[in-house]
Amino acid sequence: MENAAGIGAATPAMVEARARELARINGHGLKPTKADYQQAKRELTGEEEIDPREENLESAPESEAWDPVPGWTGHQAPESLGEDEDAEGRSEAAQMFEEGLNEAEHEQMRRAAEADEQSDEE
Repeated sequence: MENAAGIGAATPAMVEARARELARINGHGLKPTKADYQQAKRELTGEEEIDPREENLESAPESEAWDPVPGWTGHQAPESLGEDEDAEGRSEAAQMFEEGLNEAEHEQMRRAAEADEQSDEE
């Protein structure tokens, strides 16, 4: 409610009457739900409104309240990488080992090239 300031202290009778009105409006007949009572109290006291999805969860039976997408079974979440793992799942030690191999290979290639240059000069 945008322009509502509330009427101050709402009596239980006022909340009951408004909850019954809301129940009729929302198609609940003469029996207000918990959400109807909560909305009535919010309206009469000027409290902030809650998200309609949250309100629906509050009024739903407990067995349905924890089913965010009814009928959807979900999927297996991918395993998260450890703190010291790279995108390929290698540990920090494995990364350092591979880096050392790459550096050794590079050094061997550099020395082989130097040796070829020296043999060409002779």
